[in-house]
Amino acid sequence: MKKYVVWCGISALLGGLISAAFVTHSVEPRLSAQEVPGRELRRVIDDDFTSEERVSIAVYERVNRSVVNITTLIVRPDMFLMLEPPSEGAGSGSVLDQAGHILTNFHVVEGAKQVKVTLFNGETYTAQLIGADPVYDTAVLRIEAPPESLVPVEFGDSAGLRVGQSIYAIGNPFGLERTMTTGIISSLNRSLPSRNGRTMKSIIQLDAALNRGNSGGPLLDSRSRLIGMNTAIASRSGENTGVGFAIPVNTISRIVPQLVRNGRVIRPDLGITRVLQTDQGLVIATLTPGGAAERAGLRGFRMIKSQRRFGPFLSEEVQVDRNYADQILALDGQPIKSADDLLSAIESRQPGEETVVTVLREGRRLNVSVVLGQEE
Repeated sequence: MKKYVVWCGISALLGGLISAAFVTHSVEPRLSAQEVPGRELRRVIDDDFTSEERVSIAVYERVNRSVVNITTLIVRPDMFLMLEPPSEGAGSGSVLDQAGHILTNFHVVEGAKQVKVTLFNGETYTAQLIGADPVYDTAVLRIEAPPESLVPVEFGDSAGLRVGQSIYAIGNPFGLERTMTTGIISSLNRSLPSRNGRTMKSIIQLDAALNRGNSGGPLLDSRSRLIGMNTAIASRSGENTGVGFAIPVNTISRIVPQLVRNGRVIRPDLGITRVLQTDQGLVIATLTPGGAAERAGLRGFRMIKSQRRFGPFLSEEVQVDRNYADQILALDGQPIKSADDLLSAIESRQPGEETVVTVLREGRRLNVSVVLGQEE
């Protein structure tokens, strides 16, 4: 069966009127507030809910003011270089601080000519894109709003998450502001293709209902702390199927400061432009000319040129010597089995750091020190 990954915030127009059906239930007689002593009133109210319900209520009451509704205006040129009528999109976001920074998905605001952010109090502000990271589908916006109307979300820690743990998602599905759904963590350390062809690692899989418009909204634990940002659903129709994905908060914590400071994520560069996955392991194919790996002496495929004469004609042939190339075994002692392993190991470091690449060269194991460059 084919699997489809749908980014949950591309378009979230509310297509019709929502009607509510009212059902009359018989209820047991109960004391009114006037008939209950003050000390007992709170107990009676609390007794209306189970312990699980009280946790859910507390999470929503603590965090719903930190969740924003994001609407965008997008104009795309058609094939005749004419402009299509503007289309609207929607998503969700979280307040990061009282300076007006807002966290959301990059795909929510990608290509938008105008971005509006609506706070819990109904006030709407024009947002400016501060920075974006397409690799991890993360963006930071900024609005000029009074500090007292900005309620920052509290960051948690995604390192200790467990499968089966209760989670809570708040967002704006179909434009319905600050809607909460609940569920559990279904799996951890999933990989998800990003929008630029790279791979997002350590993704959280969840079963809480996510729909169009939930993208960029917070994923929370039972202590009301941000543990992830909802980003995608696996679905044929684009609607909830019980399989959603969120970017872990520890990844967000590494990305956001760079977006605020630089407008982009500055990633280290090993200077290897292409690798070949073989049965023996990962082999270096090509290097960046003058890059970090080449300067350190790492080797890729060698091109051997030769000339052959056919009567009065001279032809040049090029052969690829793959045996000359280094096979990557480890990075700072961490085993490397695939291109994803190599990318993940490099991205956890900073430009200018020295790393030791262990390679197999002509049957001999070598440690090569490489000073990481900066990705363009």
